[in-house]
Amino acid sequence: MEFIIKFAQTHETFRLAEIEALAITEGVDLTVIEYSDQSPLCLVSLPSVEAARKLIRRSILAQSIHEFWAKGDTLSTLHESVKLRTSHLWPQYKEPTFKFDVEYFQGARTAAQRLAIINSFDYLPFDGPIRMKDPEHTFTVFEIWPFDSVPLGIDKPDMVYFGRFVGASSRDVILKFDLKKRGYISTTSMDSELSLVTANIALASPGKLFYDPFVGTGSFPVACAYFGAIGWGSDIDGRSFRGMGGHKSLRGNFEQYGLQSCLGDVFAADLMNSPIQMGRRIWDGIVCDPPYGVREGLRVLGLRDPEKTPWLIEKGKRDGSLPDFVAPKKPYSFFAMLNDILVFASGTLVDNGRLSFWMPTANDEEQEIPVPTHPCLEVVAVCVQVFNKWSRRLITYRRIPDNEVIPLALEAYNAKSKAESIGTTADELNPFRRGYFRKFEASE
Repeated sequence: MEFIIKFAQTHETFRLAEIEALAITEGVDLTVIEYSDQSPLCLVSLPSVEAARKLIRRSILAQSIHEFWAKGDTLSTLHESVKLRTSHLWPQYKEPTFKFDVEYFQGARTAAQRLAIINSFDYLPFDGPIRMKDPEHTFTVFEIWPFDSVPLGIDKPDMVYFGRFVGASSRDVILKFDLKKRGYISTTSMDSELSLVTANIALASPGKLFYDPFVGTGSFPVACAYFGAIGWGSDIDGRSFRGMGGHKSLRGNFEQYGLQSCLGDVFAADLMNSPIQMGRRIWDGIVCDPPYGVREGLRVLGLRDPEKTPWLIEKGKRDGSLPDFVAPKKPYSFFAMLNDILVFASGTLVDNGRLSFWMPTANDEEQEIPVPTHPCLEVVAVCVQVFNKWSRRLITYRRIPDNEVIPLALEAYNAKSKAESIGTTADELNPFRRGYFRKFEASE
């Protein structure tokens, strides 16, 4: 069966990645027939109406899904297609209540024009009462118009679709998790929409263990917990998730949404100094938004020069277990951080587990930071959120089963020295930070 997915007009490069991930999560056989970032509609093939409802029910970027009846480049050709394709379906809609809607993208219709379009379907033998609120069936005409059709005075759409409403998404959940209503946030808390989308793309679902190594105030574990996963997290500074305690803490955020049962635990650590043993493949998913090092340089636990400050080592041994202890930190290379994230994921994700992390880059091709790779990880999707002169990408990987990893590629990767920390200042260690403050101007 064919269906029309109607997407929200936002985050276009994320939409298909989320739907394809949901097909995996729900165990639905999905085939994308027709899709473009320039259109809110996506034509897909699914086994049944029930499969369509399962696919859409937890989507954040989709709004609804409709049983596809016909399409045409004009209203007349649409009617011809409806009669040719769907006449065998008409008897089952003869008695139930129904209504018609007209929706348009990049175009406009007056109320009289919409009514005329609806009345043009009077050949359909629907004798049930028309009910504008909560009808048993809703039939929708979707018009796709050319760009700037209103100011240009274009009077006809490029394509017209017709379908029967099947199911709605979970897009309204965005308001429930709105940061403005959350008890504890920081300046770097990820907004609710993108947190939920990230959780979907990473395949968060009941019974799975998800981990955020840069947990902060817990936006990602909260989103994963909403979809039933158990959320875990760590941060280099324990004060970020402890907050002021009570409802002003990461744990308080879980309590606010009634998700306490889906919180595993949080602890102070970083990727270079973690109690999680490499080689223990325990995580079904790792989701994170690593620090970009713009406000201040990137840091990792440790000392820049242990020989000059040995007393700090002794203090750490003595006071490390105290709740107010703040461990010393040293400068950290941006590329070393990216490498460490991939190495950590390759050593702790289960087979086919997913790593989804956000990474900044310049929009200028000459200054763009390439997508990092690892022989144990397959890039599944790269979604882009564009700002002014820079963007951030949500990069998603799949942990390849060991028997599918190419041994020579892994040996070559392990033989390479780790990303060298060339320089000592924050700008020298972080090419993105350097470009950000230079406004990504090309060097001479």
